[in-house]
Amino acid sequence: MRLKQLFTDDSAVSPVIGVILMVAITVILAAVIGTFVLNLGQEVQQTAPQASFNFDYQNSPANVTITHQTGDSIEAARLNTSGLQGGSVAWDTKVGGTVSAGTSAEFNNSGSWSGETIRVVWTSQNGENSATLSQSTAPTA
Repeated sequence: MRLKQLFTDDSAVSPVIGVILMVAITVILAAVIGTFVLNLGQEVQQTAPQASFNFDYQNSPANVTITHQTGDSIEAARLNTSGLQGGSVAWDTKVGGTVSAGTSAEFNNSGSWSGETIRVVWTSQNGENSATLSQSTAPTA
């Protein structure tokens, strides 16, 4: 028995390490390709912004002034206000550019507010995702 040769023989180590590396590379490539195919990377970038809005109602005329109080700055083209009797109104028709803290927009309601729920809704750039950032129920008349 050649004990010295047994401890110095490395011939089986290379093939085992080679197989392990090939399996690891295959798994990593499958994960990267799967991410692109399933569009998982795009969803991460389209999370809803965090923002707080204040609603100030006037009954005569029936207007509501919505003010961005705190939170993320948001493109005006991504926001709209729903719950008005005339339908949904986009913020970019009221304010241009970016909506940030202190920005206000005034919306008119064709009838009375009386219990209407007004929502500020954000929509992602590709239109796949939307979220209600803030909502308020108008006082009853």
